Amino acid sequence: MNTQQAAQYLTPNYARFPITLVKGQGARLWDDAGKSYLDFVAGIAVNTLGHAHPALIKTITEQAVTMLHCSNLYFNPQQNELAKKLVELSGLGKTFFCNSGAEANEAAIKLARKFFFDKGERKYTIITALQSFHGRTMQTIAATGQDKVKEGFAPLPAGFTHVALNDLDALKAAIDDSTAAIMLEPLQGEGGVNLANVVYLEAVRALCDKHGILLIFDEIQTGIGRCGTMFAFEKAGVSPDIITLAKGLGGGVPIGAMLATNNVGKSFSAGSHGTTFGGNPMSCAVALTVLDVMEEEDLLNNVQARSAQLQTGLQKLVATYTIFEEVRGDGLLLGIKANIEVAPIINACLDNGLLVLAAGPQVLRFLPALNISEAEITEGLAILSKSIEGLNL
Repeated sequence: MNTQQAAQYLTPNYARFPITLVKGQGARLWDDAGKSYLDFVAGIAVNTLGHAHPALIKTITEQAVTMLHCSNLYFNPQQNELAKKLVELSGLGKTFFCNSGAEANEAAIKLARKFFFDKGERKYTIITALQSFHGRTMQTIAATGQDKVKEGFAPLPAGFTHVALNDLDALKAAIDDSTAAIMLEPLQGEGGVNLANVVYLEAVRALCDKHGILLIFDEIQTGIGRCGTMFAFEKAGVSPDIITLAKGLGGGVPIGAMLATNNVGKSFSAGSHGTTFGGNPMSCAVALTVLDVMEEEDLLNNVQARSAQLQTGLQKLVATYTIFEEVRGDGLLLGIKANIEVAPIINACLDNGLLVLAAGPQVLRFLPALNISEAEITEGLAILSKSIEGLNL
């Protein structure tokens, strides 16, 4: 079925590229015409280990013949082990599993409000950052600090306030007696690859402590090694009360997680929240394999090395072309800010066999798999340069 025929049966809510991808191996994808693409998107920070990693194939095959799903009315060993692993890695205390980042953020918002309800305090407002992105459910678009995702969906759930990232005075001014939590991405992905600076995050933690409110880090895109540490918050040395994970945790299999301190997590009492598929044996077994392979293949160090290499190449583009202004981001969540719209560059890269994406109209975003090689980064930069040159910008 060609792309025009497919569009006849699909809702038009995605601005899809006119290719149909049918196979992946490592850092490469192939379309139904046999054309190869070097993948610097990784399913939007999902394919942690690239495509068709042997360890994931083995785990999926073995788990499929054992048990795919059982209700959360019962324990299953894969969920138990993954919860233990994530608690140990994060330093938090309790884990709730779901299926996506939006669901993880929904859980975080609900938990924050339930925590204060249990204490008899009327605190419910969540402060988030402008240009943030927290999901596509009604509550998470209300939490998101971008008007474009909200258009057409009013009335939205109340209880969210947005302030500029890294503006401590604006944040202080937004806190009132109804504030339950501050919810931030340590590095905004969708909003333009905007990094929250360390001094700001330290001050936010101090503000939360001063006012008795919770700090939530949305690590849907930054977590599980994407920034060169298991969690981005580690770089700031700031410990949150709640973190949310998804995307890279499952390496391509849907899974989300919300972790909280023991004190906060206990507010999810029996019946207060739930999900049918969250924490199923298949997704948890795969997530455990992702974490194991990251350790076995020393992928955090690879992220740091490949990040430095990619940033050096992108800085050369800034020095060469007046259309580029700066390189942004951390680890393998990098962007290059342009003073023009980047869509023509993305399309030229596609034609030349490189998949990249945008973070807003004027930022190119790069999210390769965490096991990307030095040679593949070099190849990707060469295709990117060729694509820009061909546009005569």
